[in-house]
Amino acid sequence: QVRVLESGGGLVQAGGSLRLSCAVSEGPFIAYAMGWFRQAPGKEREFVAAISQRGTSTYYADSVKGRFTISRDNAKNTVYLQMDSLKPEDTAVYYCARGLIASMNMKTLDWGQGTQVSVSS
Repeated sequence: QVRVLESGGGLVQAGGSLRLSCAVSEGPFIAYAMGWFRQAPGKEREFVAAISQRGTSTYYADSVKGRFTISRDNAKNTVYLQMDSLKPEDTAVYYCARGLIASMNMKTLDWGQGTQVSVSS
């Protein structure tokens, strides 16, 4: 069974940065698009960012565009989410998922357990 494991969450002040990582236990990693999603308390899970198999195409939610950067290292079976200029409204559990086609409406196959990101004002 494929394992998707997120890490790097934590508590940060507004304006700060965090870098999330997501490692996938089985491959071929390069066969899959990867995405980040988040769920804030009392809200539905929402799309954050996605990246194509070779990293040539990326997609972002309007709310994070210009502040977050998704990237991947296919040699390490890992996808990253660099989050800069964090805002209190970015507070959520962040999930990593893999899918077949990177897009803002990405259909997902496997999910991780999530990592908590908290941004204080």
